[in-house]
Amino acid sequence: MQNNLRFKYENPTIKICGIFFILFLFSNVLNAQAKIEIVDAKKNFGFVKKGEIVKIIYEVKNIGNAPLLIDSVEVSCSCTTSEYNKKPILPNTTQSVTLIFNTTTTYDRQDRTALLHSNGSKTPIKLRYKGVVLNK
Repeated sequence: MQNNLRFKYENPTIKICGIFFILFLFSNVLNAQAKIEIVDAKKNFGFVKKGEIVKIIYEVKNIGNAPLLIDSVEVSCSCTTSEYNKKPILPNTTQSVTLIFNTTTTYDRQDRTALLHSNGSKTPIKLRYKGVVLNK
């Protein structure tokens, strides 16, 4: 009876099917990737008075099938800082990234950018904000 069982497991068809099954499982793991989507990457904060602090909020969505990690947000000037949660963004969920623009040293028309770096495909993502700072 043991010979019959041994023969079944040594059957080339079963071995080939087993190999294809294992390759299929690994291909799904290897194809797992975070994909980033910004709901509205261009914002207009309108007219503000010089010295005001403007908070611009961007919704970041993970449309991939693996957790999305925001590595950093690179701002274009010292008048802007960023705030974001360091926790992974799970697939099909969203998280906020806030840019804080201090208008103390600026005036007139402003058109600025920040780069969002992540483990997602197609990064960095450009976040753009613009508006007018009135000189009191």
